[in-house]
Amino acid sequence: MGKKVTVVGAGFYGSTTAQRLAEYDVFDTVVITDIVEGKPAGLALDLNQSRAVEGFETKVVGVTTGPNGEGYEAIEGSDVVVITAGLPRKPGMSRMDLLETNAKIVRQVAENVAKYAPNAVVIVVSNPLDEMTALAQLATQFPKNRVLGQAGMLDTARFTNFVAEALNVPVKSVKTLTLGSHGDTMVPVPSQSTVNGKPLREAMPAEQIEELVVKTRNGGAEVVALLKTGSAYYAPSAAAARMAKAVAEDSGAVMPVCAWVDGEYGISGVYLGVEAEIGAEGVKRVVETDLDADELASLKEAAEAVRAKQADVANM
Repeated sequence: MGKKVTVVGAGFYGSTTAQRLAEYDVFDTVVITDIVEGKPAGLALDLNQSRAVEGFETKVVGVTTGPNGEGYEAIEGSDVVVITAGLPRKPGMSRMDLLETNAKIVRQVAENVAKYAPNAVVIVVSNPLDEMTALAQLATQFPKNRVLGQAGMLDTARFTNFVAEALNVPVKSVKTLTLGSHGDTMVPVPSQSTVNGKPLREAMPAEQIEELVVKTRNGGAEVVALLKTGSAYYAPSAAAARMAKAVAEDSGAVMPVCAWVDGEYGISGVYLGVEAEIGAEGVKRVVETDLDADELASLKEAAEAVRAKQADVANM
């Protein structure tokens, strides 16, 4: 049987994610859903017409969904479901400002995913990310390894890009890492970051690293402020699509994601940005990266900050 992936939400993020997933040509079918009548079908038609040019066979199907779960039968049998549904940030908004609005949307989507795609791995990208990932797991009642969030891949990509630009070196020569939460308690990890294999701390002074850490933390807000309407989608969709591909191929790739942490780093019972091995069952295992004392303390701080907020979403 061929692989099937569903992208819920046909905004810029969802449609770009669907495009990337289709162009990988590792799925038989990409389903894109939205509540806006006709929009997903129009995007699917357009994407299918690009197949001859780009040379992929994956079929894209677009379905409008209704408030009572109408249309969700189209996602049946999905191996992976990427949830992008929810409102994007407006300039001046924090990710947390979206909490109540997006909680309602994500809960409804998650319940329909549980009903129609009970064996799927769920990748959440709706903001505020850490809270929405926890909520999706509660609403689906899926095993925690099968629900994960996309944040660390994106934040790490931003950090890598900023370092490469600052040093004027190729992006592929830079390796960085960010853990923690997708927001104020993001924990970039300079001790695990390198340029051409040499420690980042030898490549640039501590003050400059700190500047780039702050820039990474505000990476999304900077895009939002420049766009005026909507938020980032090219880099975020690249990150989400790579995660979905790792699940489909059962690759065991190690990626920074928002995963359930249970004992690793001395932290338990919370969804948090950590490195994890990704495969057909979602998170195969959390990979404990060597952190220095400051980084570990920051990660534990991040865990407590998101723990409190994740407790709040249980009742939303």
